[in-house]
Amino acid sequence: MYEVCSMLTKKQKNLLIFINKKIRSSGISPSYEEMKNSLNLKSKSGIHRLISALEERGFVKRLAHKARALEVVKLPENASANDIFNSFTPSVIKGGLDKSKSNSSKVSVLGSIAAGTPIEAIQHEVDKVALPEDLQKNGEYFGLKVKGDSMIEAGINDGDTVIIKKTSTADTGQIAVVLIDEQEATLKRIRKKGNTIALEAANKNYDTKIYASNRIKIQGRLISLYRNFH
Repeated sequence: MYEVCSMLTKKQKNLLIFINKKIRSSGISPSYEEMKNSLNLKSKSGIHRLISALEERGFVKRLAHKARALEVVKLPENASANDIFNSFTPSVIKGGLDKSKSNSSKVSVLGSIAAGTPIEAIQHEVDKVALPEDLQKNGEYFGLKVKGDSMIEAGINDGDTVIIKKTSTADTGQIAVVLIDEQEATLKRIRKKGNTIALEAANKNYDTKIYASNRIKIQGRLISLYRNFH
């Protein structure tokens, strides 16, 4: 089953991991220029050859309806957790939970959100925190206190307060607050395929859960977080 994995060269594996991280962090494939720079190659022709080799071995496939769009089908057996989970790390707001800034807009903290097992939907305000100035004129936001460790590989720890931008849409690979069956809310990376949505943890100890898309409602996308340092 894994015999073909050993046929990957170091450059092929490095490119595959780079493509995987880029798709998971941004929802889109990297450009050939980005791929060329990631491997320190002098020309894009080398990237074309590497992609063709990965495609022949069943690790990636080209998406016909989009220019230069790729989908990672599988990763090598010996890929580490750091390889598999994308490189997205939410920006940590410096200064911790500073509630004293009178000239800052405030964002409501609406209870707790499970980064592990889903909990009841968030409905009430429990606190307020300052909203960073660069976000104040760019949409509506709310905060949630994180419970659980299923998103630690994405830089989200138990006890953090995440800042969420209100939206009903999110792209594949983005981390979002989702409502399941109108009653359970959770913070997960989403992955869309056909009429299903997979909710992925960023911790290998948690399973990916797949739902019919009509059971899932996007409540907002993760933008940044506050962290209390003890």
